[in-house]
Amino acid sequence: MEKITNLPNINPEQLDLPTLDKLAQAGDLDHPPRILMLYGSLRERSFSRFLTEEAARILEHFGAEVKIFDPMALPMAGSVPEDHPKVVELRELCLWSEGQVWCSPERHGAVTAVMKNQIDWIPLEMGAIRPSQGRTLAVMQVCGGSQSFNVVNTLRLLGRWMRMFTIPNQSSVPMAYKEFDDAGRMRPSGYYDRVVDVMEELFKMTLLMRGRADYLTDRYSERNERQMKAIDAAIKKI
Repeated sequence: MEKITNLPNINPEQLDLPTLDKLAQAGDLDHPPRILMLYGSLRERSFSRFLTEEAARILEHFGAEVKIFDPMALPMAGSVPEDHPKVVELRELCLWSEGQVWCSPERHGAVTAVMKNQIDWIPLEMGAIRPSQGRTLAVMQVCGGSQSFNVVNTLRLLGRWMRMFTIPNQSSVPMAYKEFDDAGRMRPSGYYDRVVDVMEELFKMTLLMRGRADYLTDRYSERNERQMKAIDAAIKKI
């Protein structure tokens, strides 16, 4: 194939020309949207878990299939082999999911170790599979005091690093101890309404993304690299 006149550095064989037809959904779409939820606390009365469970109820009402991962007994990343049952469970849930929700308390101005440990166990690659790439992501945090956005900002950074599509909306609940009753249910408030907004947006974006994620995450640089490796391998066989 001839070089592109005004783009001489591009390999034309690997350059995709996006069209609306190529954005048509593909694959098995008969099942409900699959959402994995992670929270960042091991406390018995965990407000990040309460917020996660409240969000799960909203997603289930929209029609999603929701699974909440329990971080209890998940070892620190790197301390045990990757075939540890909790690690296998987490990674299988990531592969199962089409969208995710991450919710962490703020501790010392950052995400908790419990939250980060779960993310650290999710590899960017498992052979030819990327467990997090192309999934939608919503981020939430609970605060012990005044409202902060340190955690959701950090979670956004991590989501981008994990090649996830993080939705614009987010939830930050200040003085969380005031926002939940004794049964762990969230009281009516503007903060609750915001959680509904976030889950509504996540559900919509997951519907838009699924069946299209493979195409949307197919990159020129990676196609070009694969071709170069194939050429090198063929030359070595000569």
